Amino acid sequence: MTPVTGEAAMAVNAKKVAVFVVVGFALYLIITDPERSTEYVGIGFEGVSDAAKAIGDFMTWVADGGK
Repeated sequence: MTPVTGEAAMAVNAKKVAVFVVVGFALYLIITDPERSTEYVGIGFEGVSDAAKAIGDFMTWVADGGK
C-alpha cells in the first residue's frame, strides 16, 4: 500500500481534525451542561434519523426510475 501524500494527505488530516473538533465540542457540551445532555443526544439522533430517511427517499426515487 502506497502512503498518501500531497493534497490527499492534507484532506485526510483536515477530516481527522474536523472530526476531532466536533467530537470534542460535543463532549464539552455534555460535560459542562449535564442537565441538557439528553436534549443534545436527542438532537443528534434526530439528525441521524432525518439523514437516513432522506437517503431512503432518494434510493426509492432512484429505484422508481427517477420519476
